[in-house]
Amino acid sequence: MAKPRPLLGLLAGVAAGLVASAAMAAFQAQAQKLLPDDGGEDDPATVKAADVVSEAVTGDPVPQAYREGAGQAVHYITGAVLGGIYGVLTEYRSEASAGFGSAYGIATAALLDETIVPAADLGPGPGDTPLATHAYGAASHLVYGWVLEGVRALIAGRR
Repeated sequence: MAKPRPLLGLLAGVAAGLVASAAMAAFQAQAQKLLPDDGGEDDPATVKAADVVSEAVTGDPVPQAYREGAGQAVHYITGAVLGGIYGVLTEYRSEASAGFGSAYGIATAALLDETIVPAADLGPGPGDTPLATHAYGAASHLVYGWVLEGVRALIAGRR
């Protein structure tokens, strides 16, 4: 295996994570049109996470006018952080890019949607989530993983 380049991996991963987050958001915007309306008025987990940060800093939730943007910021920051981790990981373990990023994409779905979001009370637990929503989350994160690996490989090369 070639000598690891952790800084290049980190930078490539962060950049790729931002692009992959945009691709995931575009996919979700289209995929949501295919899902039945669940009638839920709940904020997305990203907006709820922004509220947690805002309340810790200011004592108040994110103002209504900024809620959508705050949720998007959480989405892109999370994507960039996970991308940076992926970029460094692939520098040391080429198998981290298994399935052209598919394995990492599914791992992020399991970590975030199925574990962290319910544990942090930002969304329902896996047993309370419809199967279509699980499939939507998995597909969204597959798109993230594929684009993440594609952009990372363009910047840093295949490992």
